[in-house]
Amino acid sequence: MKNNLKKNFIWNLIGSTFNSFTSLFFLIIVTRLNGIDDAGIFTFAFSNACLLQVVGIYINRAYQVTESDKKISDSDYIHTKIITILMMFIIGLVFSIIRNYDFYKISIIMLLIFYKALDAFSESIYAIMQKKDFLYKVGISLFIKGIVGTIVFIVADVLTKDVILSLWCLIISNILLILFYDFRIVKKLKFKLEKIKIKNSLLLIRLGFWTFLFTLLTQYLINASKYAIDSSLSNDIQTIYGIIAMPASILVLIANFIIHPFLNGIKKTIDDKNYSGLNKTLLKMSLSIIIVTGVSVILCYFVGIPILNLMYNIKLDNYLTELLIILTGSGVFGITIIISNIMIAMRKTMSQTVIFGITSLFALFMSKFLVEKYLLLGAAWSYLLSMSLLFVLYVIVYIYILKKEKHYEK
Repeated sequence: MKNNLKKNFIWNLIGSTFNSFTSLFFLIIVTRLNGIDDAGIFTFAFSNACLLQVVGIYINRAYQVTESDKKISDSDYIHTKIITILMMFIIGLVFSIIRNYDFYKISIIMLLIFYKALDAFSESIYAIMQKKDFLYKVGISLFIKGIVGTIVFIVADVLTKDVILSLWCLIISNILLILFYDFRIVKKLKFKLEKIKIKNSLLLIRLGFWTFLFTLLTQYLINASKYAIDSSLSNDIQTIYGIIAMPASILVLIANFIIHPFLNGIKKTIDDKNYSGLNKTLLKMSLSIIIVTGVSVILCYFVGIPILNLMYNIKLDNYLTELLIILTGSGVFGITIIISNIMIAMRKTMSQTVIFGITSLFALFMSKFLVEKYLLLGAAWSYLLSMSLLFVLYVIVYIYILKKEKHYEK
């Protein structure tokens, strides 16, 4: 495992970064080629698809990688994923009909759900690679998908000026990469798909419920302001919020791929009940997030708005304060993600659901109130306040759990 640690970290960083930047490039091209209204629909639909991707994933990769029950196989995770992905489509369609969206908006929403469903399915394949200490192959897969997907989408939209057709091209390219790259790797790892065991799938759905629920609430929390804007403001305002929130979303993703190379080590530390080592790992990763956030805030203060103006061809000079507030909130959230993944490895999921439930209720009412009163500035403050409350609750619960675990040792 030590031999691959450096390679795993580097390729996971490269792959996750390039794959994460796809949403940035998609929004740039749609804003420039299809107009600010279409961009507003696209950014909301993309956020909605990310929320429903949680339904598709249901149990995240960290849970599968750290699975210790010999009766539950990787095949069981894949079979369960097929069931949960079907739920993605059903929920997305029902939600769109209830919200009374027109056919164009529903089409974009459903196609982006399809795109994110493929990502959800890939997570189980990636977990198989990671358990064999081939996280770098996951990074390579994400890199290829990020590069190819972006090129395909941009070329298709430049040629057709049609978002729906461009999304179909993106989906087809992703399917081909899963078939001819991901499947080929897991086959080399001697993985064979077993027959479906309904009992095991139902067991996973039951065991993973709390993980799923708090992860779903996580995505809602990230997008609470966008839902408030969708209800109260216009598509062009949604576009502006999506643009200034984009650097923050990348910062959140950085937190996710900082922790992935350490998951196997974290599991061993927990199994050995080495809680001082666990805290050192947590502090090391948290410091990384603080440094990245600090550098991001400083850079965005001086050059963030001019760069966004140039990228999207939209005047954003009045939104520097909102940009910095959201960036700060994403840094706070990044540290929370690290604590959350450690607690998942410890199988402390129910308490996390309670934390997210409390914070989501706070965000639901706070975002509506602040967006209606202060528009985009209200949306930014709602995000920061929600993430700060989440962080405080996590720190309190994490300290309590460690004290409890140490007490049982004595």
